Amino acid sequence: MVDLMFGGGRCHFEAGPHVNSCRTDARDLLSEARANRFRTLDSRSDFDALDANSAQSLPLLGTFAASHMDYEIDRDPKQQPSLAEMTNKALGILSAATKNTNSGFFLMVEGSRIDMAAHTNDPAAHVREIVAYWDAISAVRAYVDAHPDTVLISVSDHETGGFSVAKQLGPEYPEYLWNPFALEPVKHSIEYVSSKLLGQTTDSAKQYEFVRDTVFPKWMGIKDASHEEILAVAQEANSVQLRQLLSTAISDRAQLGWATHGHSAVDVNLYAYGKDAHLLRGSHENTDIGDFIVQALGLNLEQITSLIKSDKVVQDTPAIKQAWMGRRDLDAPEHHPHMH
Repeated sequence: MVDLMFGGGRCHFEAGPHVNSCRTDARDLLSEARANRFRTLDSRSDFDALDANSAQSLPLLGTFAASHMDYEIDRDPKQQPSLAEMTNKALGILSAATKNTNSGFFLMVEGSRIDMAAHTNDPAAHVREIVAYWDAISAVRAYVDAHPDTVLISVSDHETGGFSVAKQLGPEYPEYLWNPFALEPVKHSIEYVSSKLLGQTTDSAKQYEFVRDTVFPKWMGIKDASHEEILAVAQEANSVQLRQLLSTAISDRAQLGWATHGHSAVDVNLYAYGKDAHLLRGSHENTDIGDFIVQALGLNLEQITSLIKSDKVVQDTPAIKQAWMGRRDLDAPEHHPHMH
């Protein structure tokens, strides 16, 4: 049983069909959670009111956004907690719940929007998501330092975007450099910018002025946008093409390359810190990490597998493969809570 969950995705817990729900059925999972003793939270004030040193809060379900949590570059700290804040509070509550016991706890922290920014080829949102993840890692490292019988493992399941710190901009021999300063003045993610451009006005002159006077100089930090760049963005009505135009504008100026909007086969970094971390030094197959966790926690996977197989769960609603496979529907209203 899961004891604690923090993040977004509230629309997947609310009964449908309803403007605030992403569900195709009428199940109200928030009410079901409360019926099973879960305490539910849905606001920054709820989160701040939690006592991080109290085990009385468990079990706990906090959904702080209708869909995904906002990108760090867009996040309003008065509305949503950061990844590091949620990590710190989770560590405190779980530590209090297992104090003076020999059970311990397992906590998974995911910087999921690193992947999503890379799918969009959005370098400014991407780097800020990485920094937000580093902040969360710092919080866990501090916990490990205070609890040396703990191990931290940090790894991703794949790389996204085929990202390279280099981009050839023309037929001439490329410069050996990149320009990180182009990312510094960017104020919003491509997801946010595109949501403000699509379907907002039918007045082409006003749209051009909005892109020229606000989108490029104020939101993207681009002071030298050409007439052709401004016109292309102002006229584009297709969301995928619009995001590509915005990505190219930022990535070219930063001289950052992208090979795909999907996943790549690039090796990913593996970090470990704390108890027996040396066993994960070097290159490993992904299954080695699972084996390490099994040994560290003393798990009996055969017993767990047998238990899962014996629990015959039947899904009441038909499966919709498009809901979780293939290209993400980034234009769905639930992805843009600021538009509601």
